Amino acid sequence: MLKIGIILGSTREGRVSPQVGTWVKEVAEKRRDAEYEIIDIADFKLPFLGEPGGDTSGVAAWSEKVAACDGFVFIVAEYNHSITGALKNALDYLRVEWNNKAAGIVSYGSVGGARAAEHLRGILGELLVADVRVHPALSLFTDFENGSVFKPKEVQADSVHQMLDQLIPWSTALKTIRS
Repeated sequence: MLKIGIILGSTREGRVSPQVGTWVKEVAEKRRDAEYEIIDIADFKLPFLGEPGGDTSGVAAWSEKVAACDGFVFIVAEYNHSITGALKNALDYLRVEWNNKAAGIVSYGSVGGARAAEHLRGILGELLVADVRVHPALSLFTDFENGSVFKPKEVQADSVHQMLDQLIPWSTALKTIRS
């Protein structure tokens, strides 16, 4: 069975990515077409890549976790029209662990996180990650109460299913390349 990592792309205090990730996992698990696991980059405490003296003890575990996945769903917050620095740093730490895998993107922000998702697509392409077209975009104004309590509109679950309808076959196909 495929292993799909749901990567929480924010580490800020007060972040809402754990709420979004839990919801995506609940929607996905009803399908029974893959094993889904939430992967919180905050758990790995990755120092900034290239900074001297940082504690790199979490890097090996990060590498193993990403390598074990066949595909990903990135939960992406939009900060300053892009992805978070923590997500960019986590992506940059690895290379071959990402190669020839597929990814879906679920973003959130004032305009649904669309700009962050577009930036992430370019980064994923460089890492040989094939991102799928359907992209659930969650609005801080309509899918969150007071910008902090996640209450997605019903249509958003349909969007997640459509994204997974693309992610699962792409992850299956790309697995043959890695074998």
